Amino acid sequence: METFNHKLNTYFETWMGPRDQRVQGWLLLDNYPPTFALTVMYLLIVWMGPKYMKHRQPYSCRGLLVLYNLGLTVLSFYMFYELVTAVWYGGYNFYCQDTHSAEEADNKIINALWWYYFSKLIEFMDTFFFILRKNNHQMTFLHIYHHATMLNIWWFVVNWVPCGHTYFGPTINSFVHVVMYSYYGLSAIPAMRPYLWWKKYITQLQLIQFFLTIYQTMCAAIWPCGFPKGWLYSQTSYMVTLILFFLNFYIQTYKKHSGSLKKEHHNGSPVSTNGNANATPSLERTAHKKLRVD
Repeated sequence: METFNHKLNTYFETWMGPRDQRVQGWLLLDNYPPTFALTVMYLLIVWMGPKYMKHRQPYSCRGLLVLYNLGLTVLSFYMFYELVTAVWYGGYNFYCQDTHSAEEADNKIINALWWYYFSKLIEFMDTFFFILRKNNHQMTFLHIYHHATMLNIWWFVVNWVPCGHTYFGPTINSFVHVVMYSYYGLSAIPAMRPYLWWKKYITQLQLIQFFLTIYQTMCAAIWPCGFPKGWLYSQTSYMVTLILFFLNFYIQTYKKHSGSLKKEHHNGSPVSTNGNANATPSLERTAHKKLRVD
């Protein structure tokens, strides 16, 4: 174990500089194997869970889903608030910010980013609820790729660059998650579903955040301030993969369904609604049943 950690540290120190000692001793951060092992366990459950549930009735989990999504909404808002206030009062530079220039703000951001890392472990529950409710169609490659990689990526980020220019992506992502998890919490209440019209805009928000994060990340490469360039290029590469996958999801889920609805209108077939005064078009109902991307 010690040999593995030493080799890992040596490799990343050549690429991203020395490991940040301010997070030494923090939960799950001293050694990488626990984070890797949790990811392997997650992937095993993804593989074995649907097999276990195959001949069993799905669980409703309605009350748990409301509490879970409410909890993540509150946590996401807390991280967003902490990051925004630290950046504002710490005088962080949007274009480039190193990791040792605003001690009080840096410490506040380090704390918030540890919670951001830990929240990626909590979010494994997204997939476990899919399994328990037998919503296997929502366990797409994008969903599993995103969940499995984020926990591991942020272990390295919080260990090497836990503040400075790193702040932007988690800040905007925490805001998106406030919108997203509040939506999913409300959608677990059947009476609220006809009024939830903004699901597709969540994916648009996610795509916007990826482009903004790439722009902000590359600013530090163009106007350097000592922030490790290895992280900048790694972040940009990962964001590109997410843009490609999320764009494909958005096109598959909304644009194709929109085209099929236009075809129905053209052929004289009316678009059905749920019968309420504030009826939701079939596109929205279909999208609600389609893939959850988070």
